[in-house]
Amino acid sequence: MRDCVFCRIIARESHADVEYEDDAVLAFKDIYPKAPIHLLIVPKRHIPSIMTMEGADAEILGRCFLAARAVGEAKGLAERGYRLRVNCGPDGGQVVYHVHVHFLAGGRVSGA
Repeated sequence: MRDCVFCRIIARESHADVEYEDDAVLAFKDIYPKAPIHLLIVPKRHIPSIMTMEGADAEILGRCFLAARAVGEAKGLAERGYRLRVNCGPDGGQVVYHVHVHFLAGGRVSGA
């Protein structure tokens, strides 16, 4: 989707500081970090929201969480932990309509 900023990042049409990539998932630094470590983990296939996902999307979304585990291990956070957050819809704080998991770490991460 040409109007989706995350799709443009995945296609390398827009710049992002990529920290992890596999065949299904990309993780990059959030440009407005809310924690010392704040990455966005996105499926390479465009899925607008958890609210619109279908059964066939479950595997790729599971891959996002496996990527989060890999990032946590690579950053030495496997023991101390990190926060994963998914915003859904306007009242849930979703701004970009391409499913993404916020990976937050680097000290005690506050907020819901």
